[in-house]
Amino acid sequence: MKKIYFTLLTIALIGCASNKKLSKQINQSFDNDFYKNQFTGFFVYNPTSGDTLISYNGDKYFTPASNTKIFTLYTAHTLLPENLPTLKYIVENNEIYIEGVGNPASLHPYLKDNSMIDFLKNQQKINLFYTNLEDTKLGPGWSWDDYDTYYAPERSALPLYGNIVTMDQGDSLFVSPSYFKENVSLINTNRRRSMHENKFYLNPSKKDTVEVPYITDSSAVKGILEDILKKKITLVTEFPKGEKKTIYGIKADSVYKRMMRVSDNFIAEQLLILSSSMLTDTLSGHKAQEYILKNELAGIQQNPRWVDGSGLSRYNLFTPESMVFVLNKLYKEIPKETLFDIFPTGGETGTIKNYFKGNPEPYIHAKTGTLSNNYCLSGYLETKSGEILIFSFMNNHYRGGSTEVKKHMTPLLEWIRDHY
Repeated sequence: MKKIYFTLLTIALIGCASNKKLSKQINQSFDNDFYKNQFTGFFVYNPTSGDTLISYNGDKYFTPASNTKIFTLYTAHTLLPENLPTLKYIVENNEIYIEGVGNPASLHPYLKDNSMIDFLKNQQKINLFYTNLEDTKLGPGWSWDDYDTYYAPERSALPLYGNIVTMDQGDSLFVSPSYFKENVSLINTNRRRSMHENKFYLNPSKKDTVEVPYITDSSAVKGILEDILKKKITLVTEFPKGEKKTIYGIKADSVYKRMMRVSDNFIAEQLLILSSSMLTDTLSGHKAQEYILKNELAGIQQNPRWVDGSGLSRYNLFTPESMVFVLNKLYKEIPKETLFDIFPTGGETGTIKNYFKGNPEPYIHAKTGTLSNNYCLSGYLETKSGEILIFSFMNNHYRGGSTEVKKHMTPLLEWIRDHY
């Protein structure tokens, strides 16, 4: 018995010594000129032993950028079913009343979910209720002059085509959705859309494919649906009382993968809204945030300031430790192979396809977060000894681009991979 006790004690002491060496090595790495004029946080956790291996400013708040999508992913994973809800409806007096639930996949250029349209094609008299979204179209703190950029589509109750107009001037002008074709002007201007109208501009001297957000008011959504269905849609101000039925669409995992791998802001915002549809008839991403923080994430040590689903807003504030807290919950609740496939993989997929490459096997599965002067990376690290570690590496307020930051992050992550 004594022999077993001393063996276990020796293993524990060796483990503690190893953890201290790891922490000391990493802390020394931050003591150089590169990190002097920026703010850096690094938190590393072993989910098997429950040990915190490194905490360098781990409990300090950072602007997370698209690392915010990790919280959105957990919310969607917790609240949404395997196949995503697409539409709610009630049939009354041979008429159908429909309302959106925020699903981002309907007619999306990459996700291509036609389940809602296939259902509506078989309906005769369609009434659209379009005032069930409580959130504003643009998120708190979003940059106003991003209104015509592909990465900042409006949030809406019934998204169509990713809330984006795709334009291409090849042999002939291509516009999708075609409803907006008459609204496109071939002129050279610095803007791709009028700020307050669905009037779009395409430079005739360029042959690029351009993606521009459209204004998602009720007349635009009604017009797009009528153009597709070739039938009249009536806008209504009230939804009939009674039990609503739900149409379901594509698998949730395919949508999560798109959001995380390419850091799709639109999908992130809409997934938060869609998650709220499981809690209330009034759509509100904020309500989904409140619910998840008060329930599944009640044990979080540093409560975040969480204002949108995508991380476009600089109002968001999260700590590296809180990121790891949520990543650990995902690791416990989703099979490892499925989870790692959702996240970008270093050297292979998504936003880190060209960074954090393995030697030769990939070892990083993590979400990036990039805004000007901010670069964050949070996810999972596979060590050469076979351990899975969870980490959050956050960099704020540096001057210049993110390439140099990644160059300094890489040897630290590789050292942990090789020595733990």
